[in-house]
Amino acid sequence: MLNVYRDYMEATAKIIQDIQLTQMDNIEKAAQMFAKSIASDGLVHMYGSGHSRMAVEEVFPRYGSFPGFHPIVELSMTFHNQVVGSNGQRQAMFIENIEGLGNRILRNFIFKPEDCFLLFSTSGTGNVVIDMALEARERNLPIVAITGVENSKQSAPKHSTGKKLLELADVVIDTCVPSGDAAVHIEGLKYPVGPTSTIANTLIVNLIKVRTAELLTETGHPPLVLTSAHFIGKEESAQLFEDTYDDYRRRVWRNQ
Repeated sequence: MLNVYRDYMEATAKIIQDIQLTQMDNIEKAAQMFAKSIASDGLVHMYGSGHSRMAVEEVFPRYGSFPGFHPIVELSMTFHNQVVGSNGQRQAMFIENIEGLGNRILRNFIFKPEDCFLLFSTSGTGNVVIDMALEARERNLPIVAITGVENSKQSAPKHSTGKKLLELADVVIDTCVPSGDAAVHIEGLKYPVGPTSTIANTLIVNLIKVRTAELLTETGHPPLVLTSAHFIGKEESAQLFEDTYDDYRRRVWRNQ
C-alpha cells in the first residue's frame, strides 16, 4: 500500500477510535436530548456553514433518516461549486463571518420550548454559528455542538463577545480531528492534504441518529424513516417517502 493511502487510513481510523473511546457519553446525552425533543413534537434545529453543511444534510433528509431534525442551510455560505466569480468562495467565506447574520436567519422561524439546536463548526469560531448559539441561549434552548476541540482551542475568537461555540454549548462532542483538519503530509509538499472532519461529523451524526430512533421506538414514538425499495418494495417505499415528507411538513410549518 502506498504511504499516502496508509497515512490517511490510519489518521481516520484513529479519529474513529478516539471518538469511540472519549465521546460516547456526550453522544448519548445528545441522543437522549433529541429523542425527548422529537417525541414532544419539538424540532432539532441544525446549522453549519461551509462544508459543515454536509453534516446537516447527512442527518435529514436521506435514506435511513426521519423527521424531527430541521436542517437550516444557507446557500450563500454553502454553495461551493462556483469557486470564483458570482457566488464564489471569497463571498461565502466573507459572509459566514458577518456578525448579526445568524439573528436574521433565525428571525424566519418560531421556536418552542421543546426545541433544541445541533450546531457544527470545526473551528467553532465562525460568527454566524456563534450568533445562532447566542440566539438559542437567549431562548433557553439546549445546544449540542459538534466541533474540533483542538482546532477550536488553537483558533482565535472572531465574535465581538469573544465566545467560541464550545463555550456556549450544553453538550460538546469533539470530532477528534487533528489541528488544521488535513491529515497527510507528503515529502516535498509544504501543505498537508486530506481533510478528516467530514468523516468524523458523519460518524457522529449517524451514531446520534440510530440511537435517537431506538429511544423514540422504545418510548412508543417510532419514527417514519425514509427507506429504500430494496428493503420494503417500490410501492411501499414511495408511500413511505410521501408520509415522511408530510410528517416533516407538519412539524416545520408551525415553525415558520
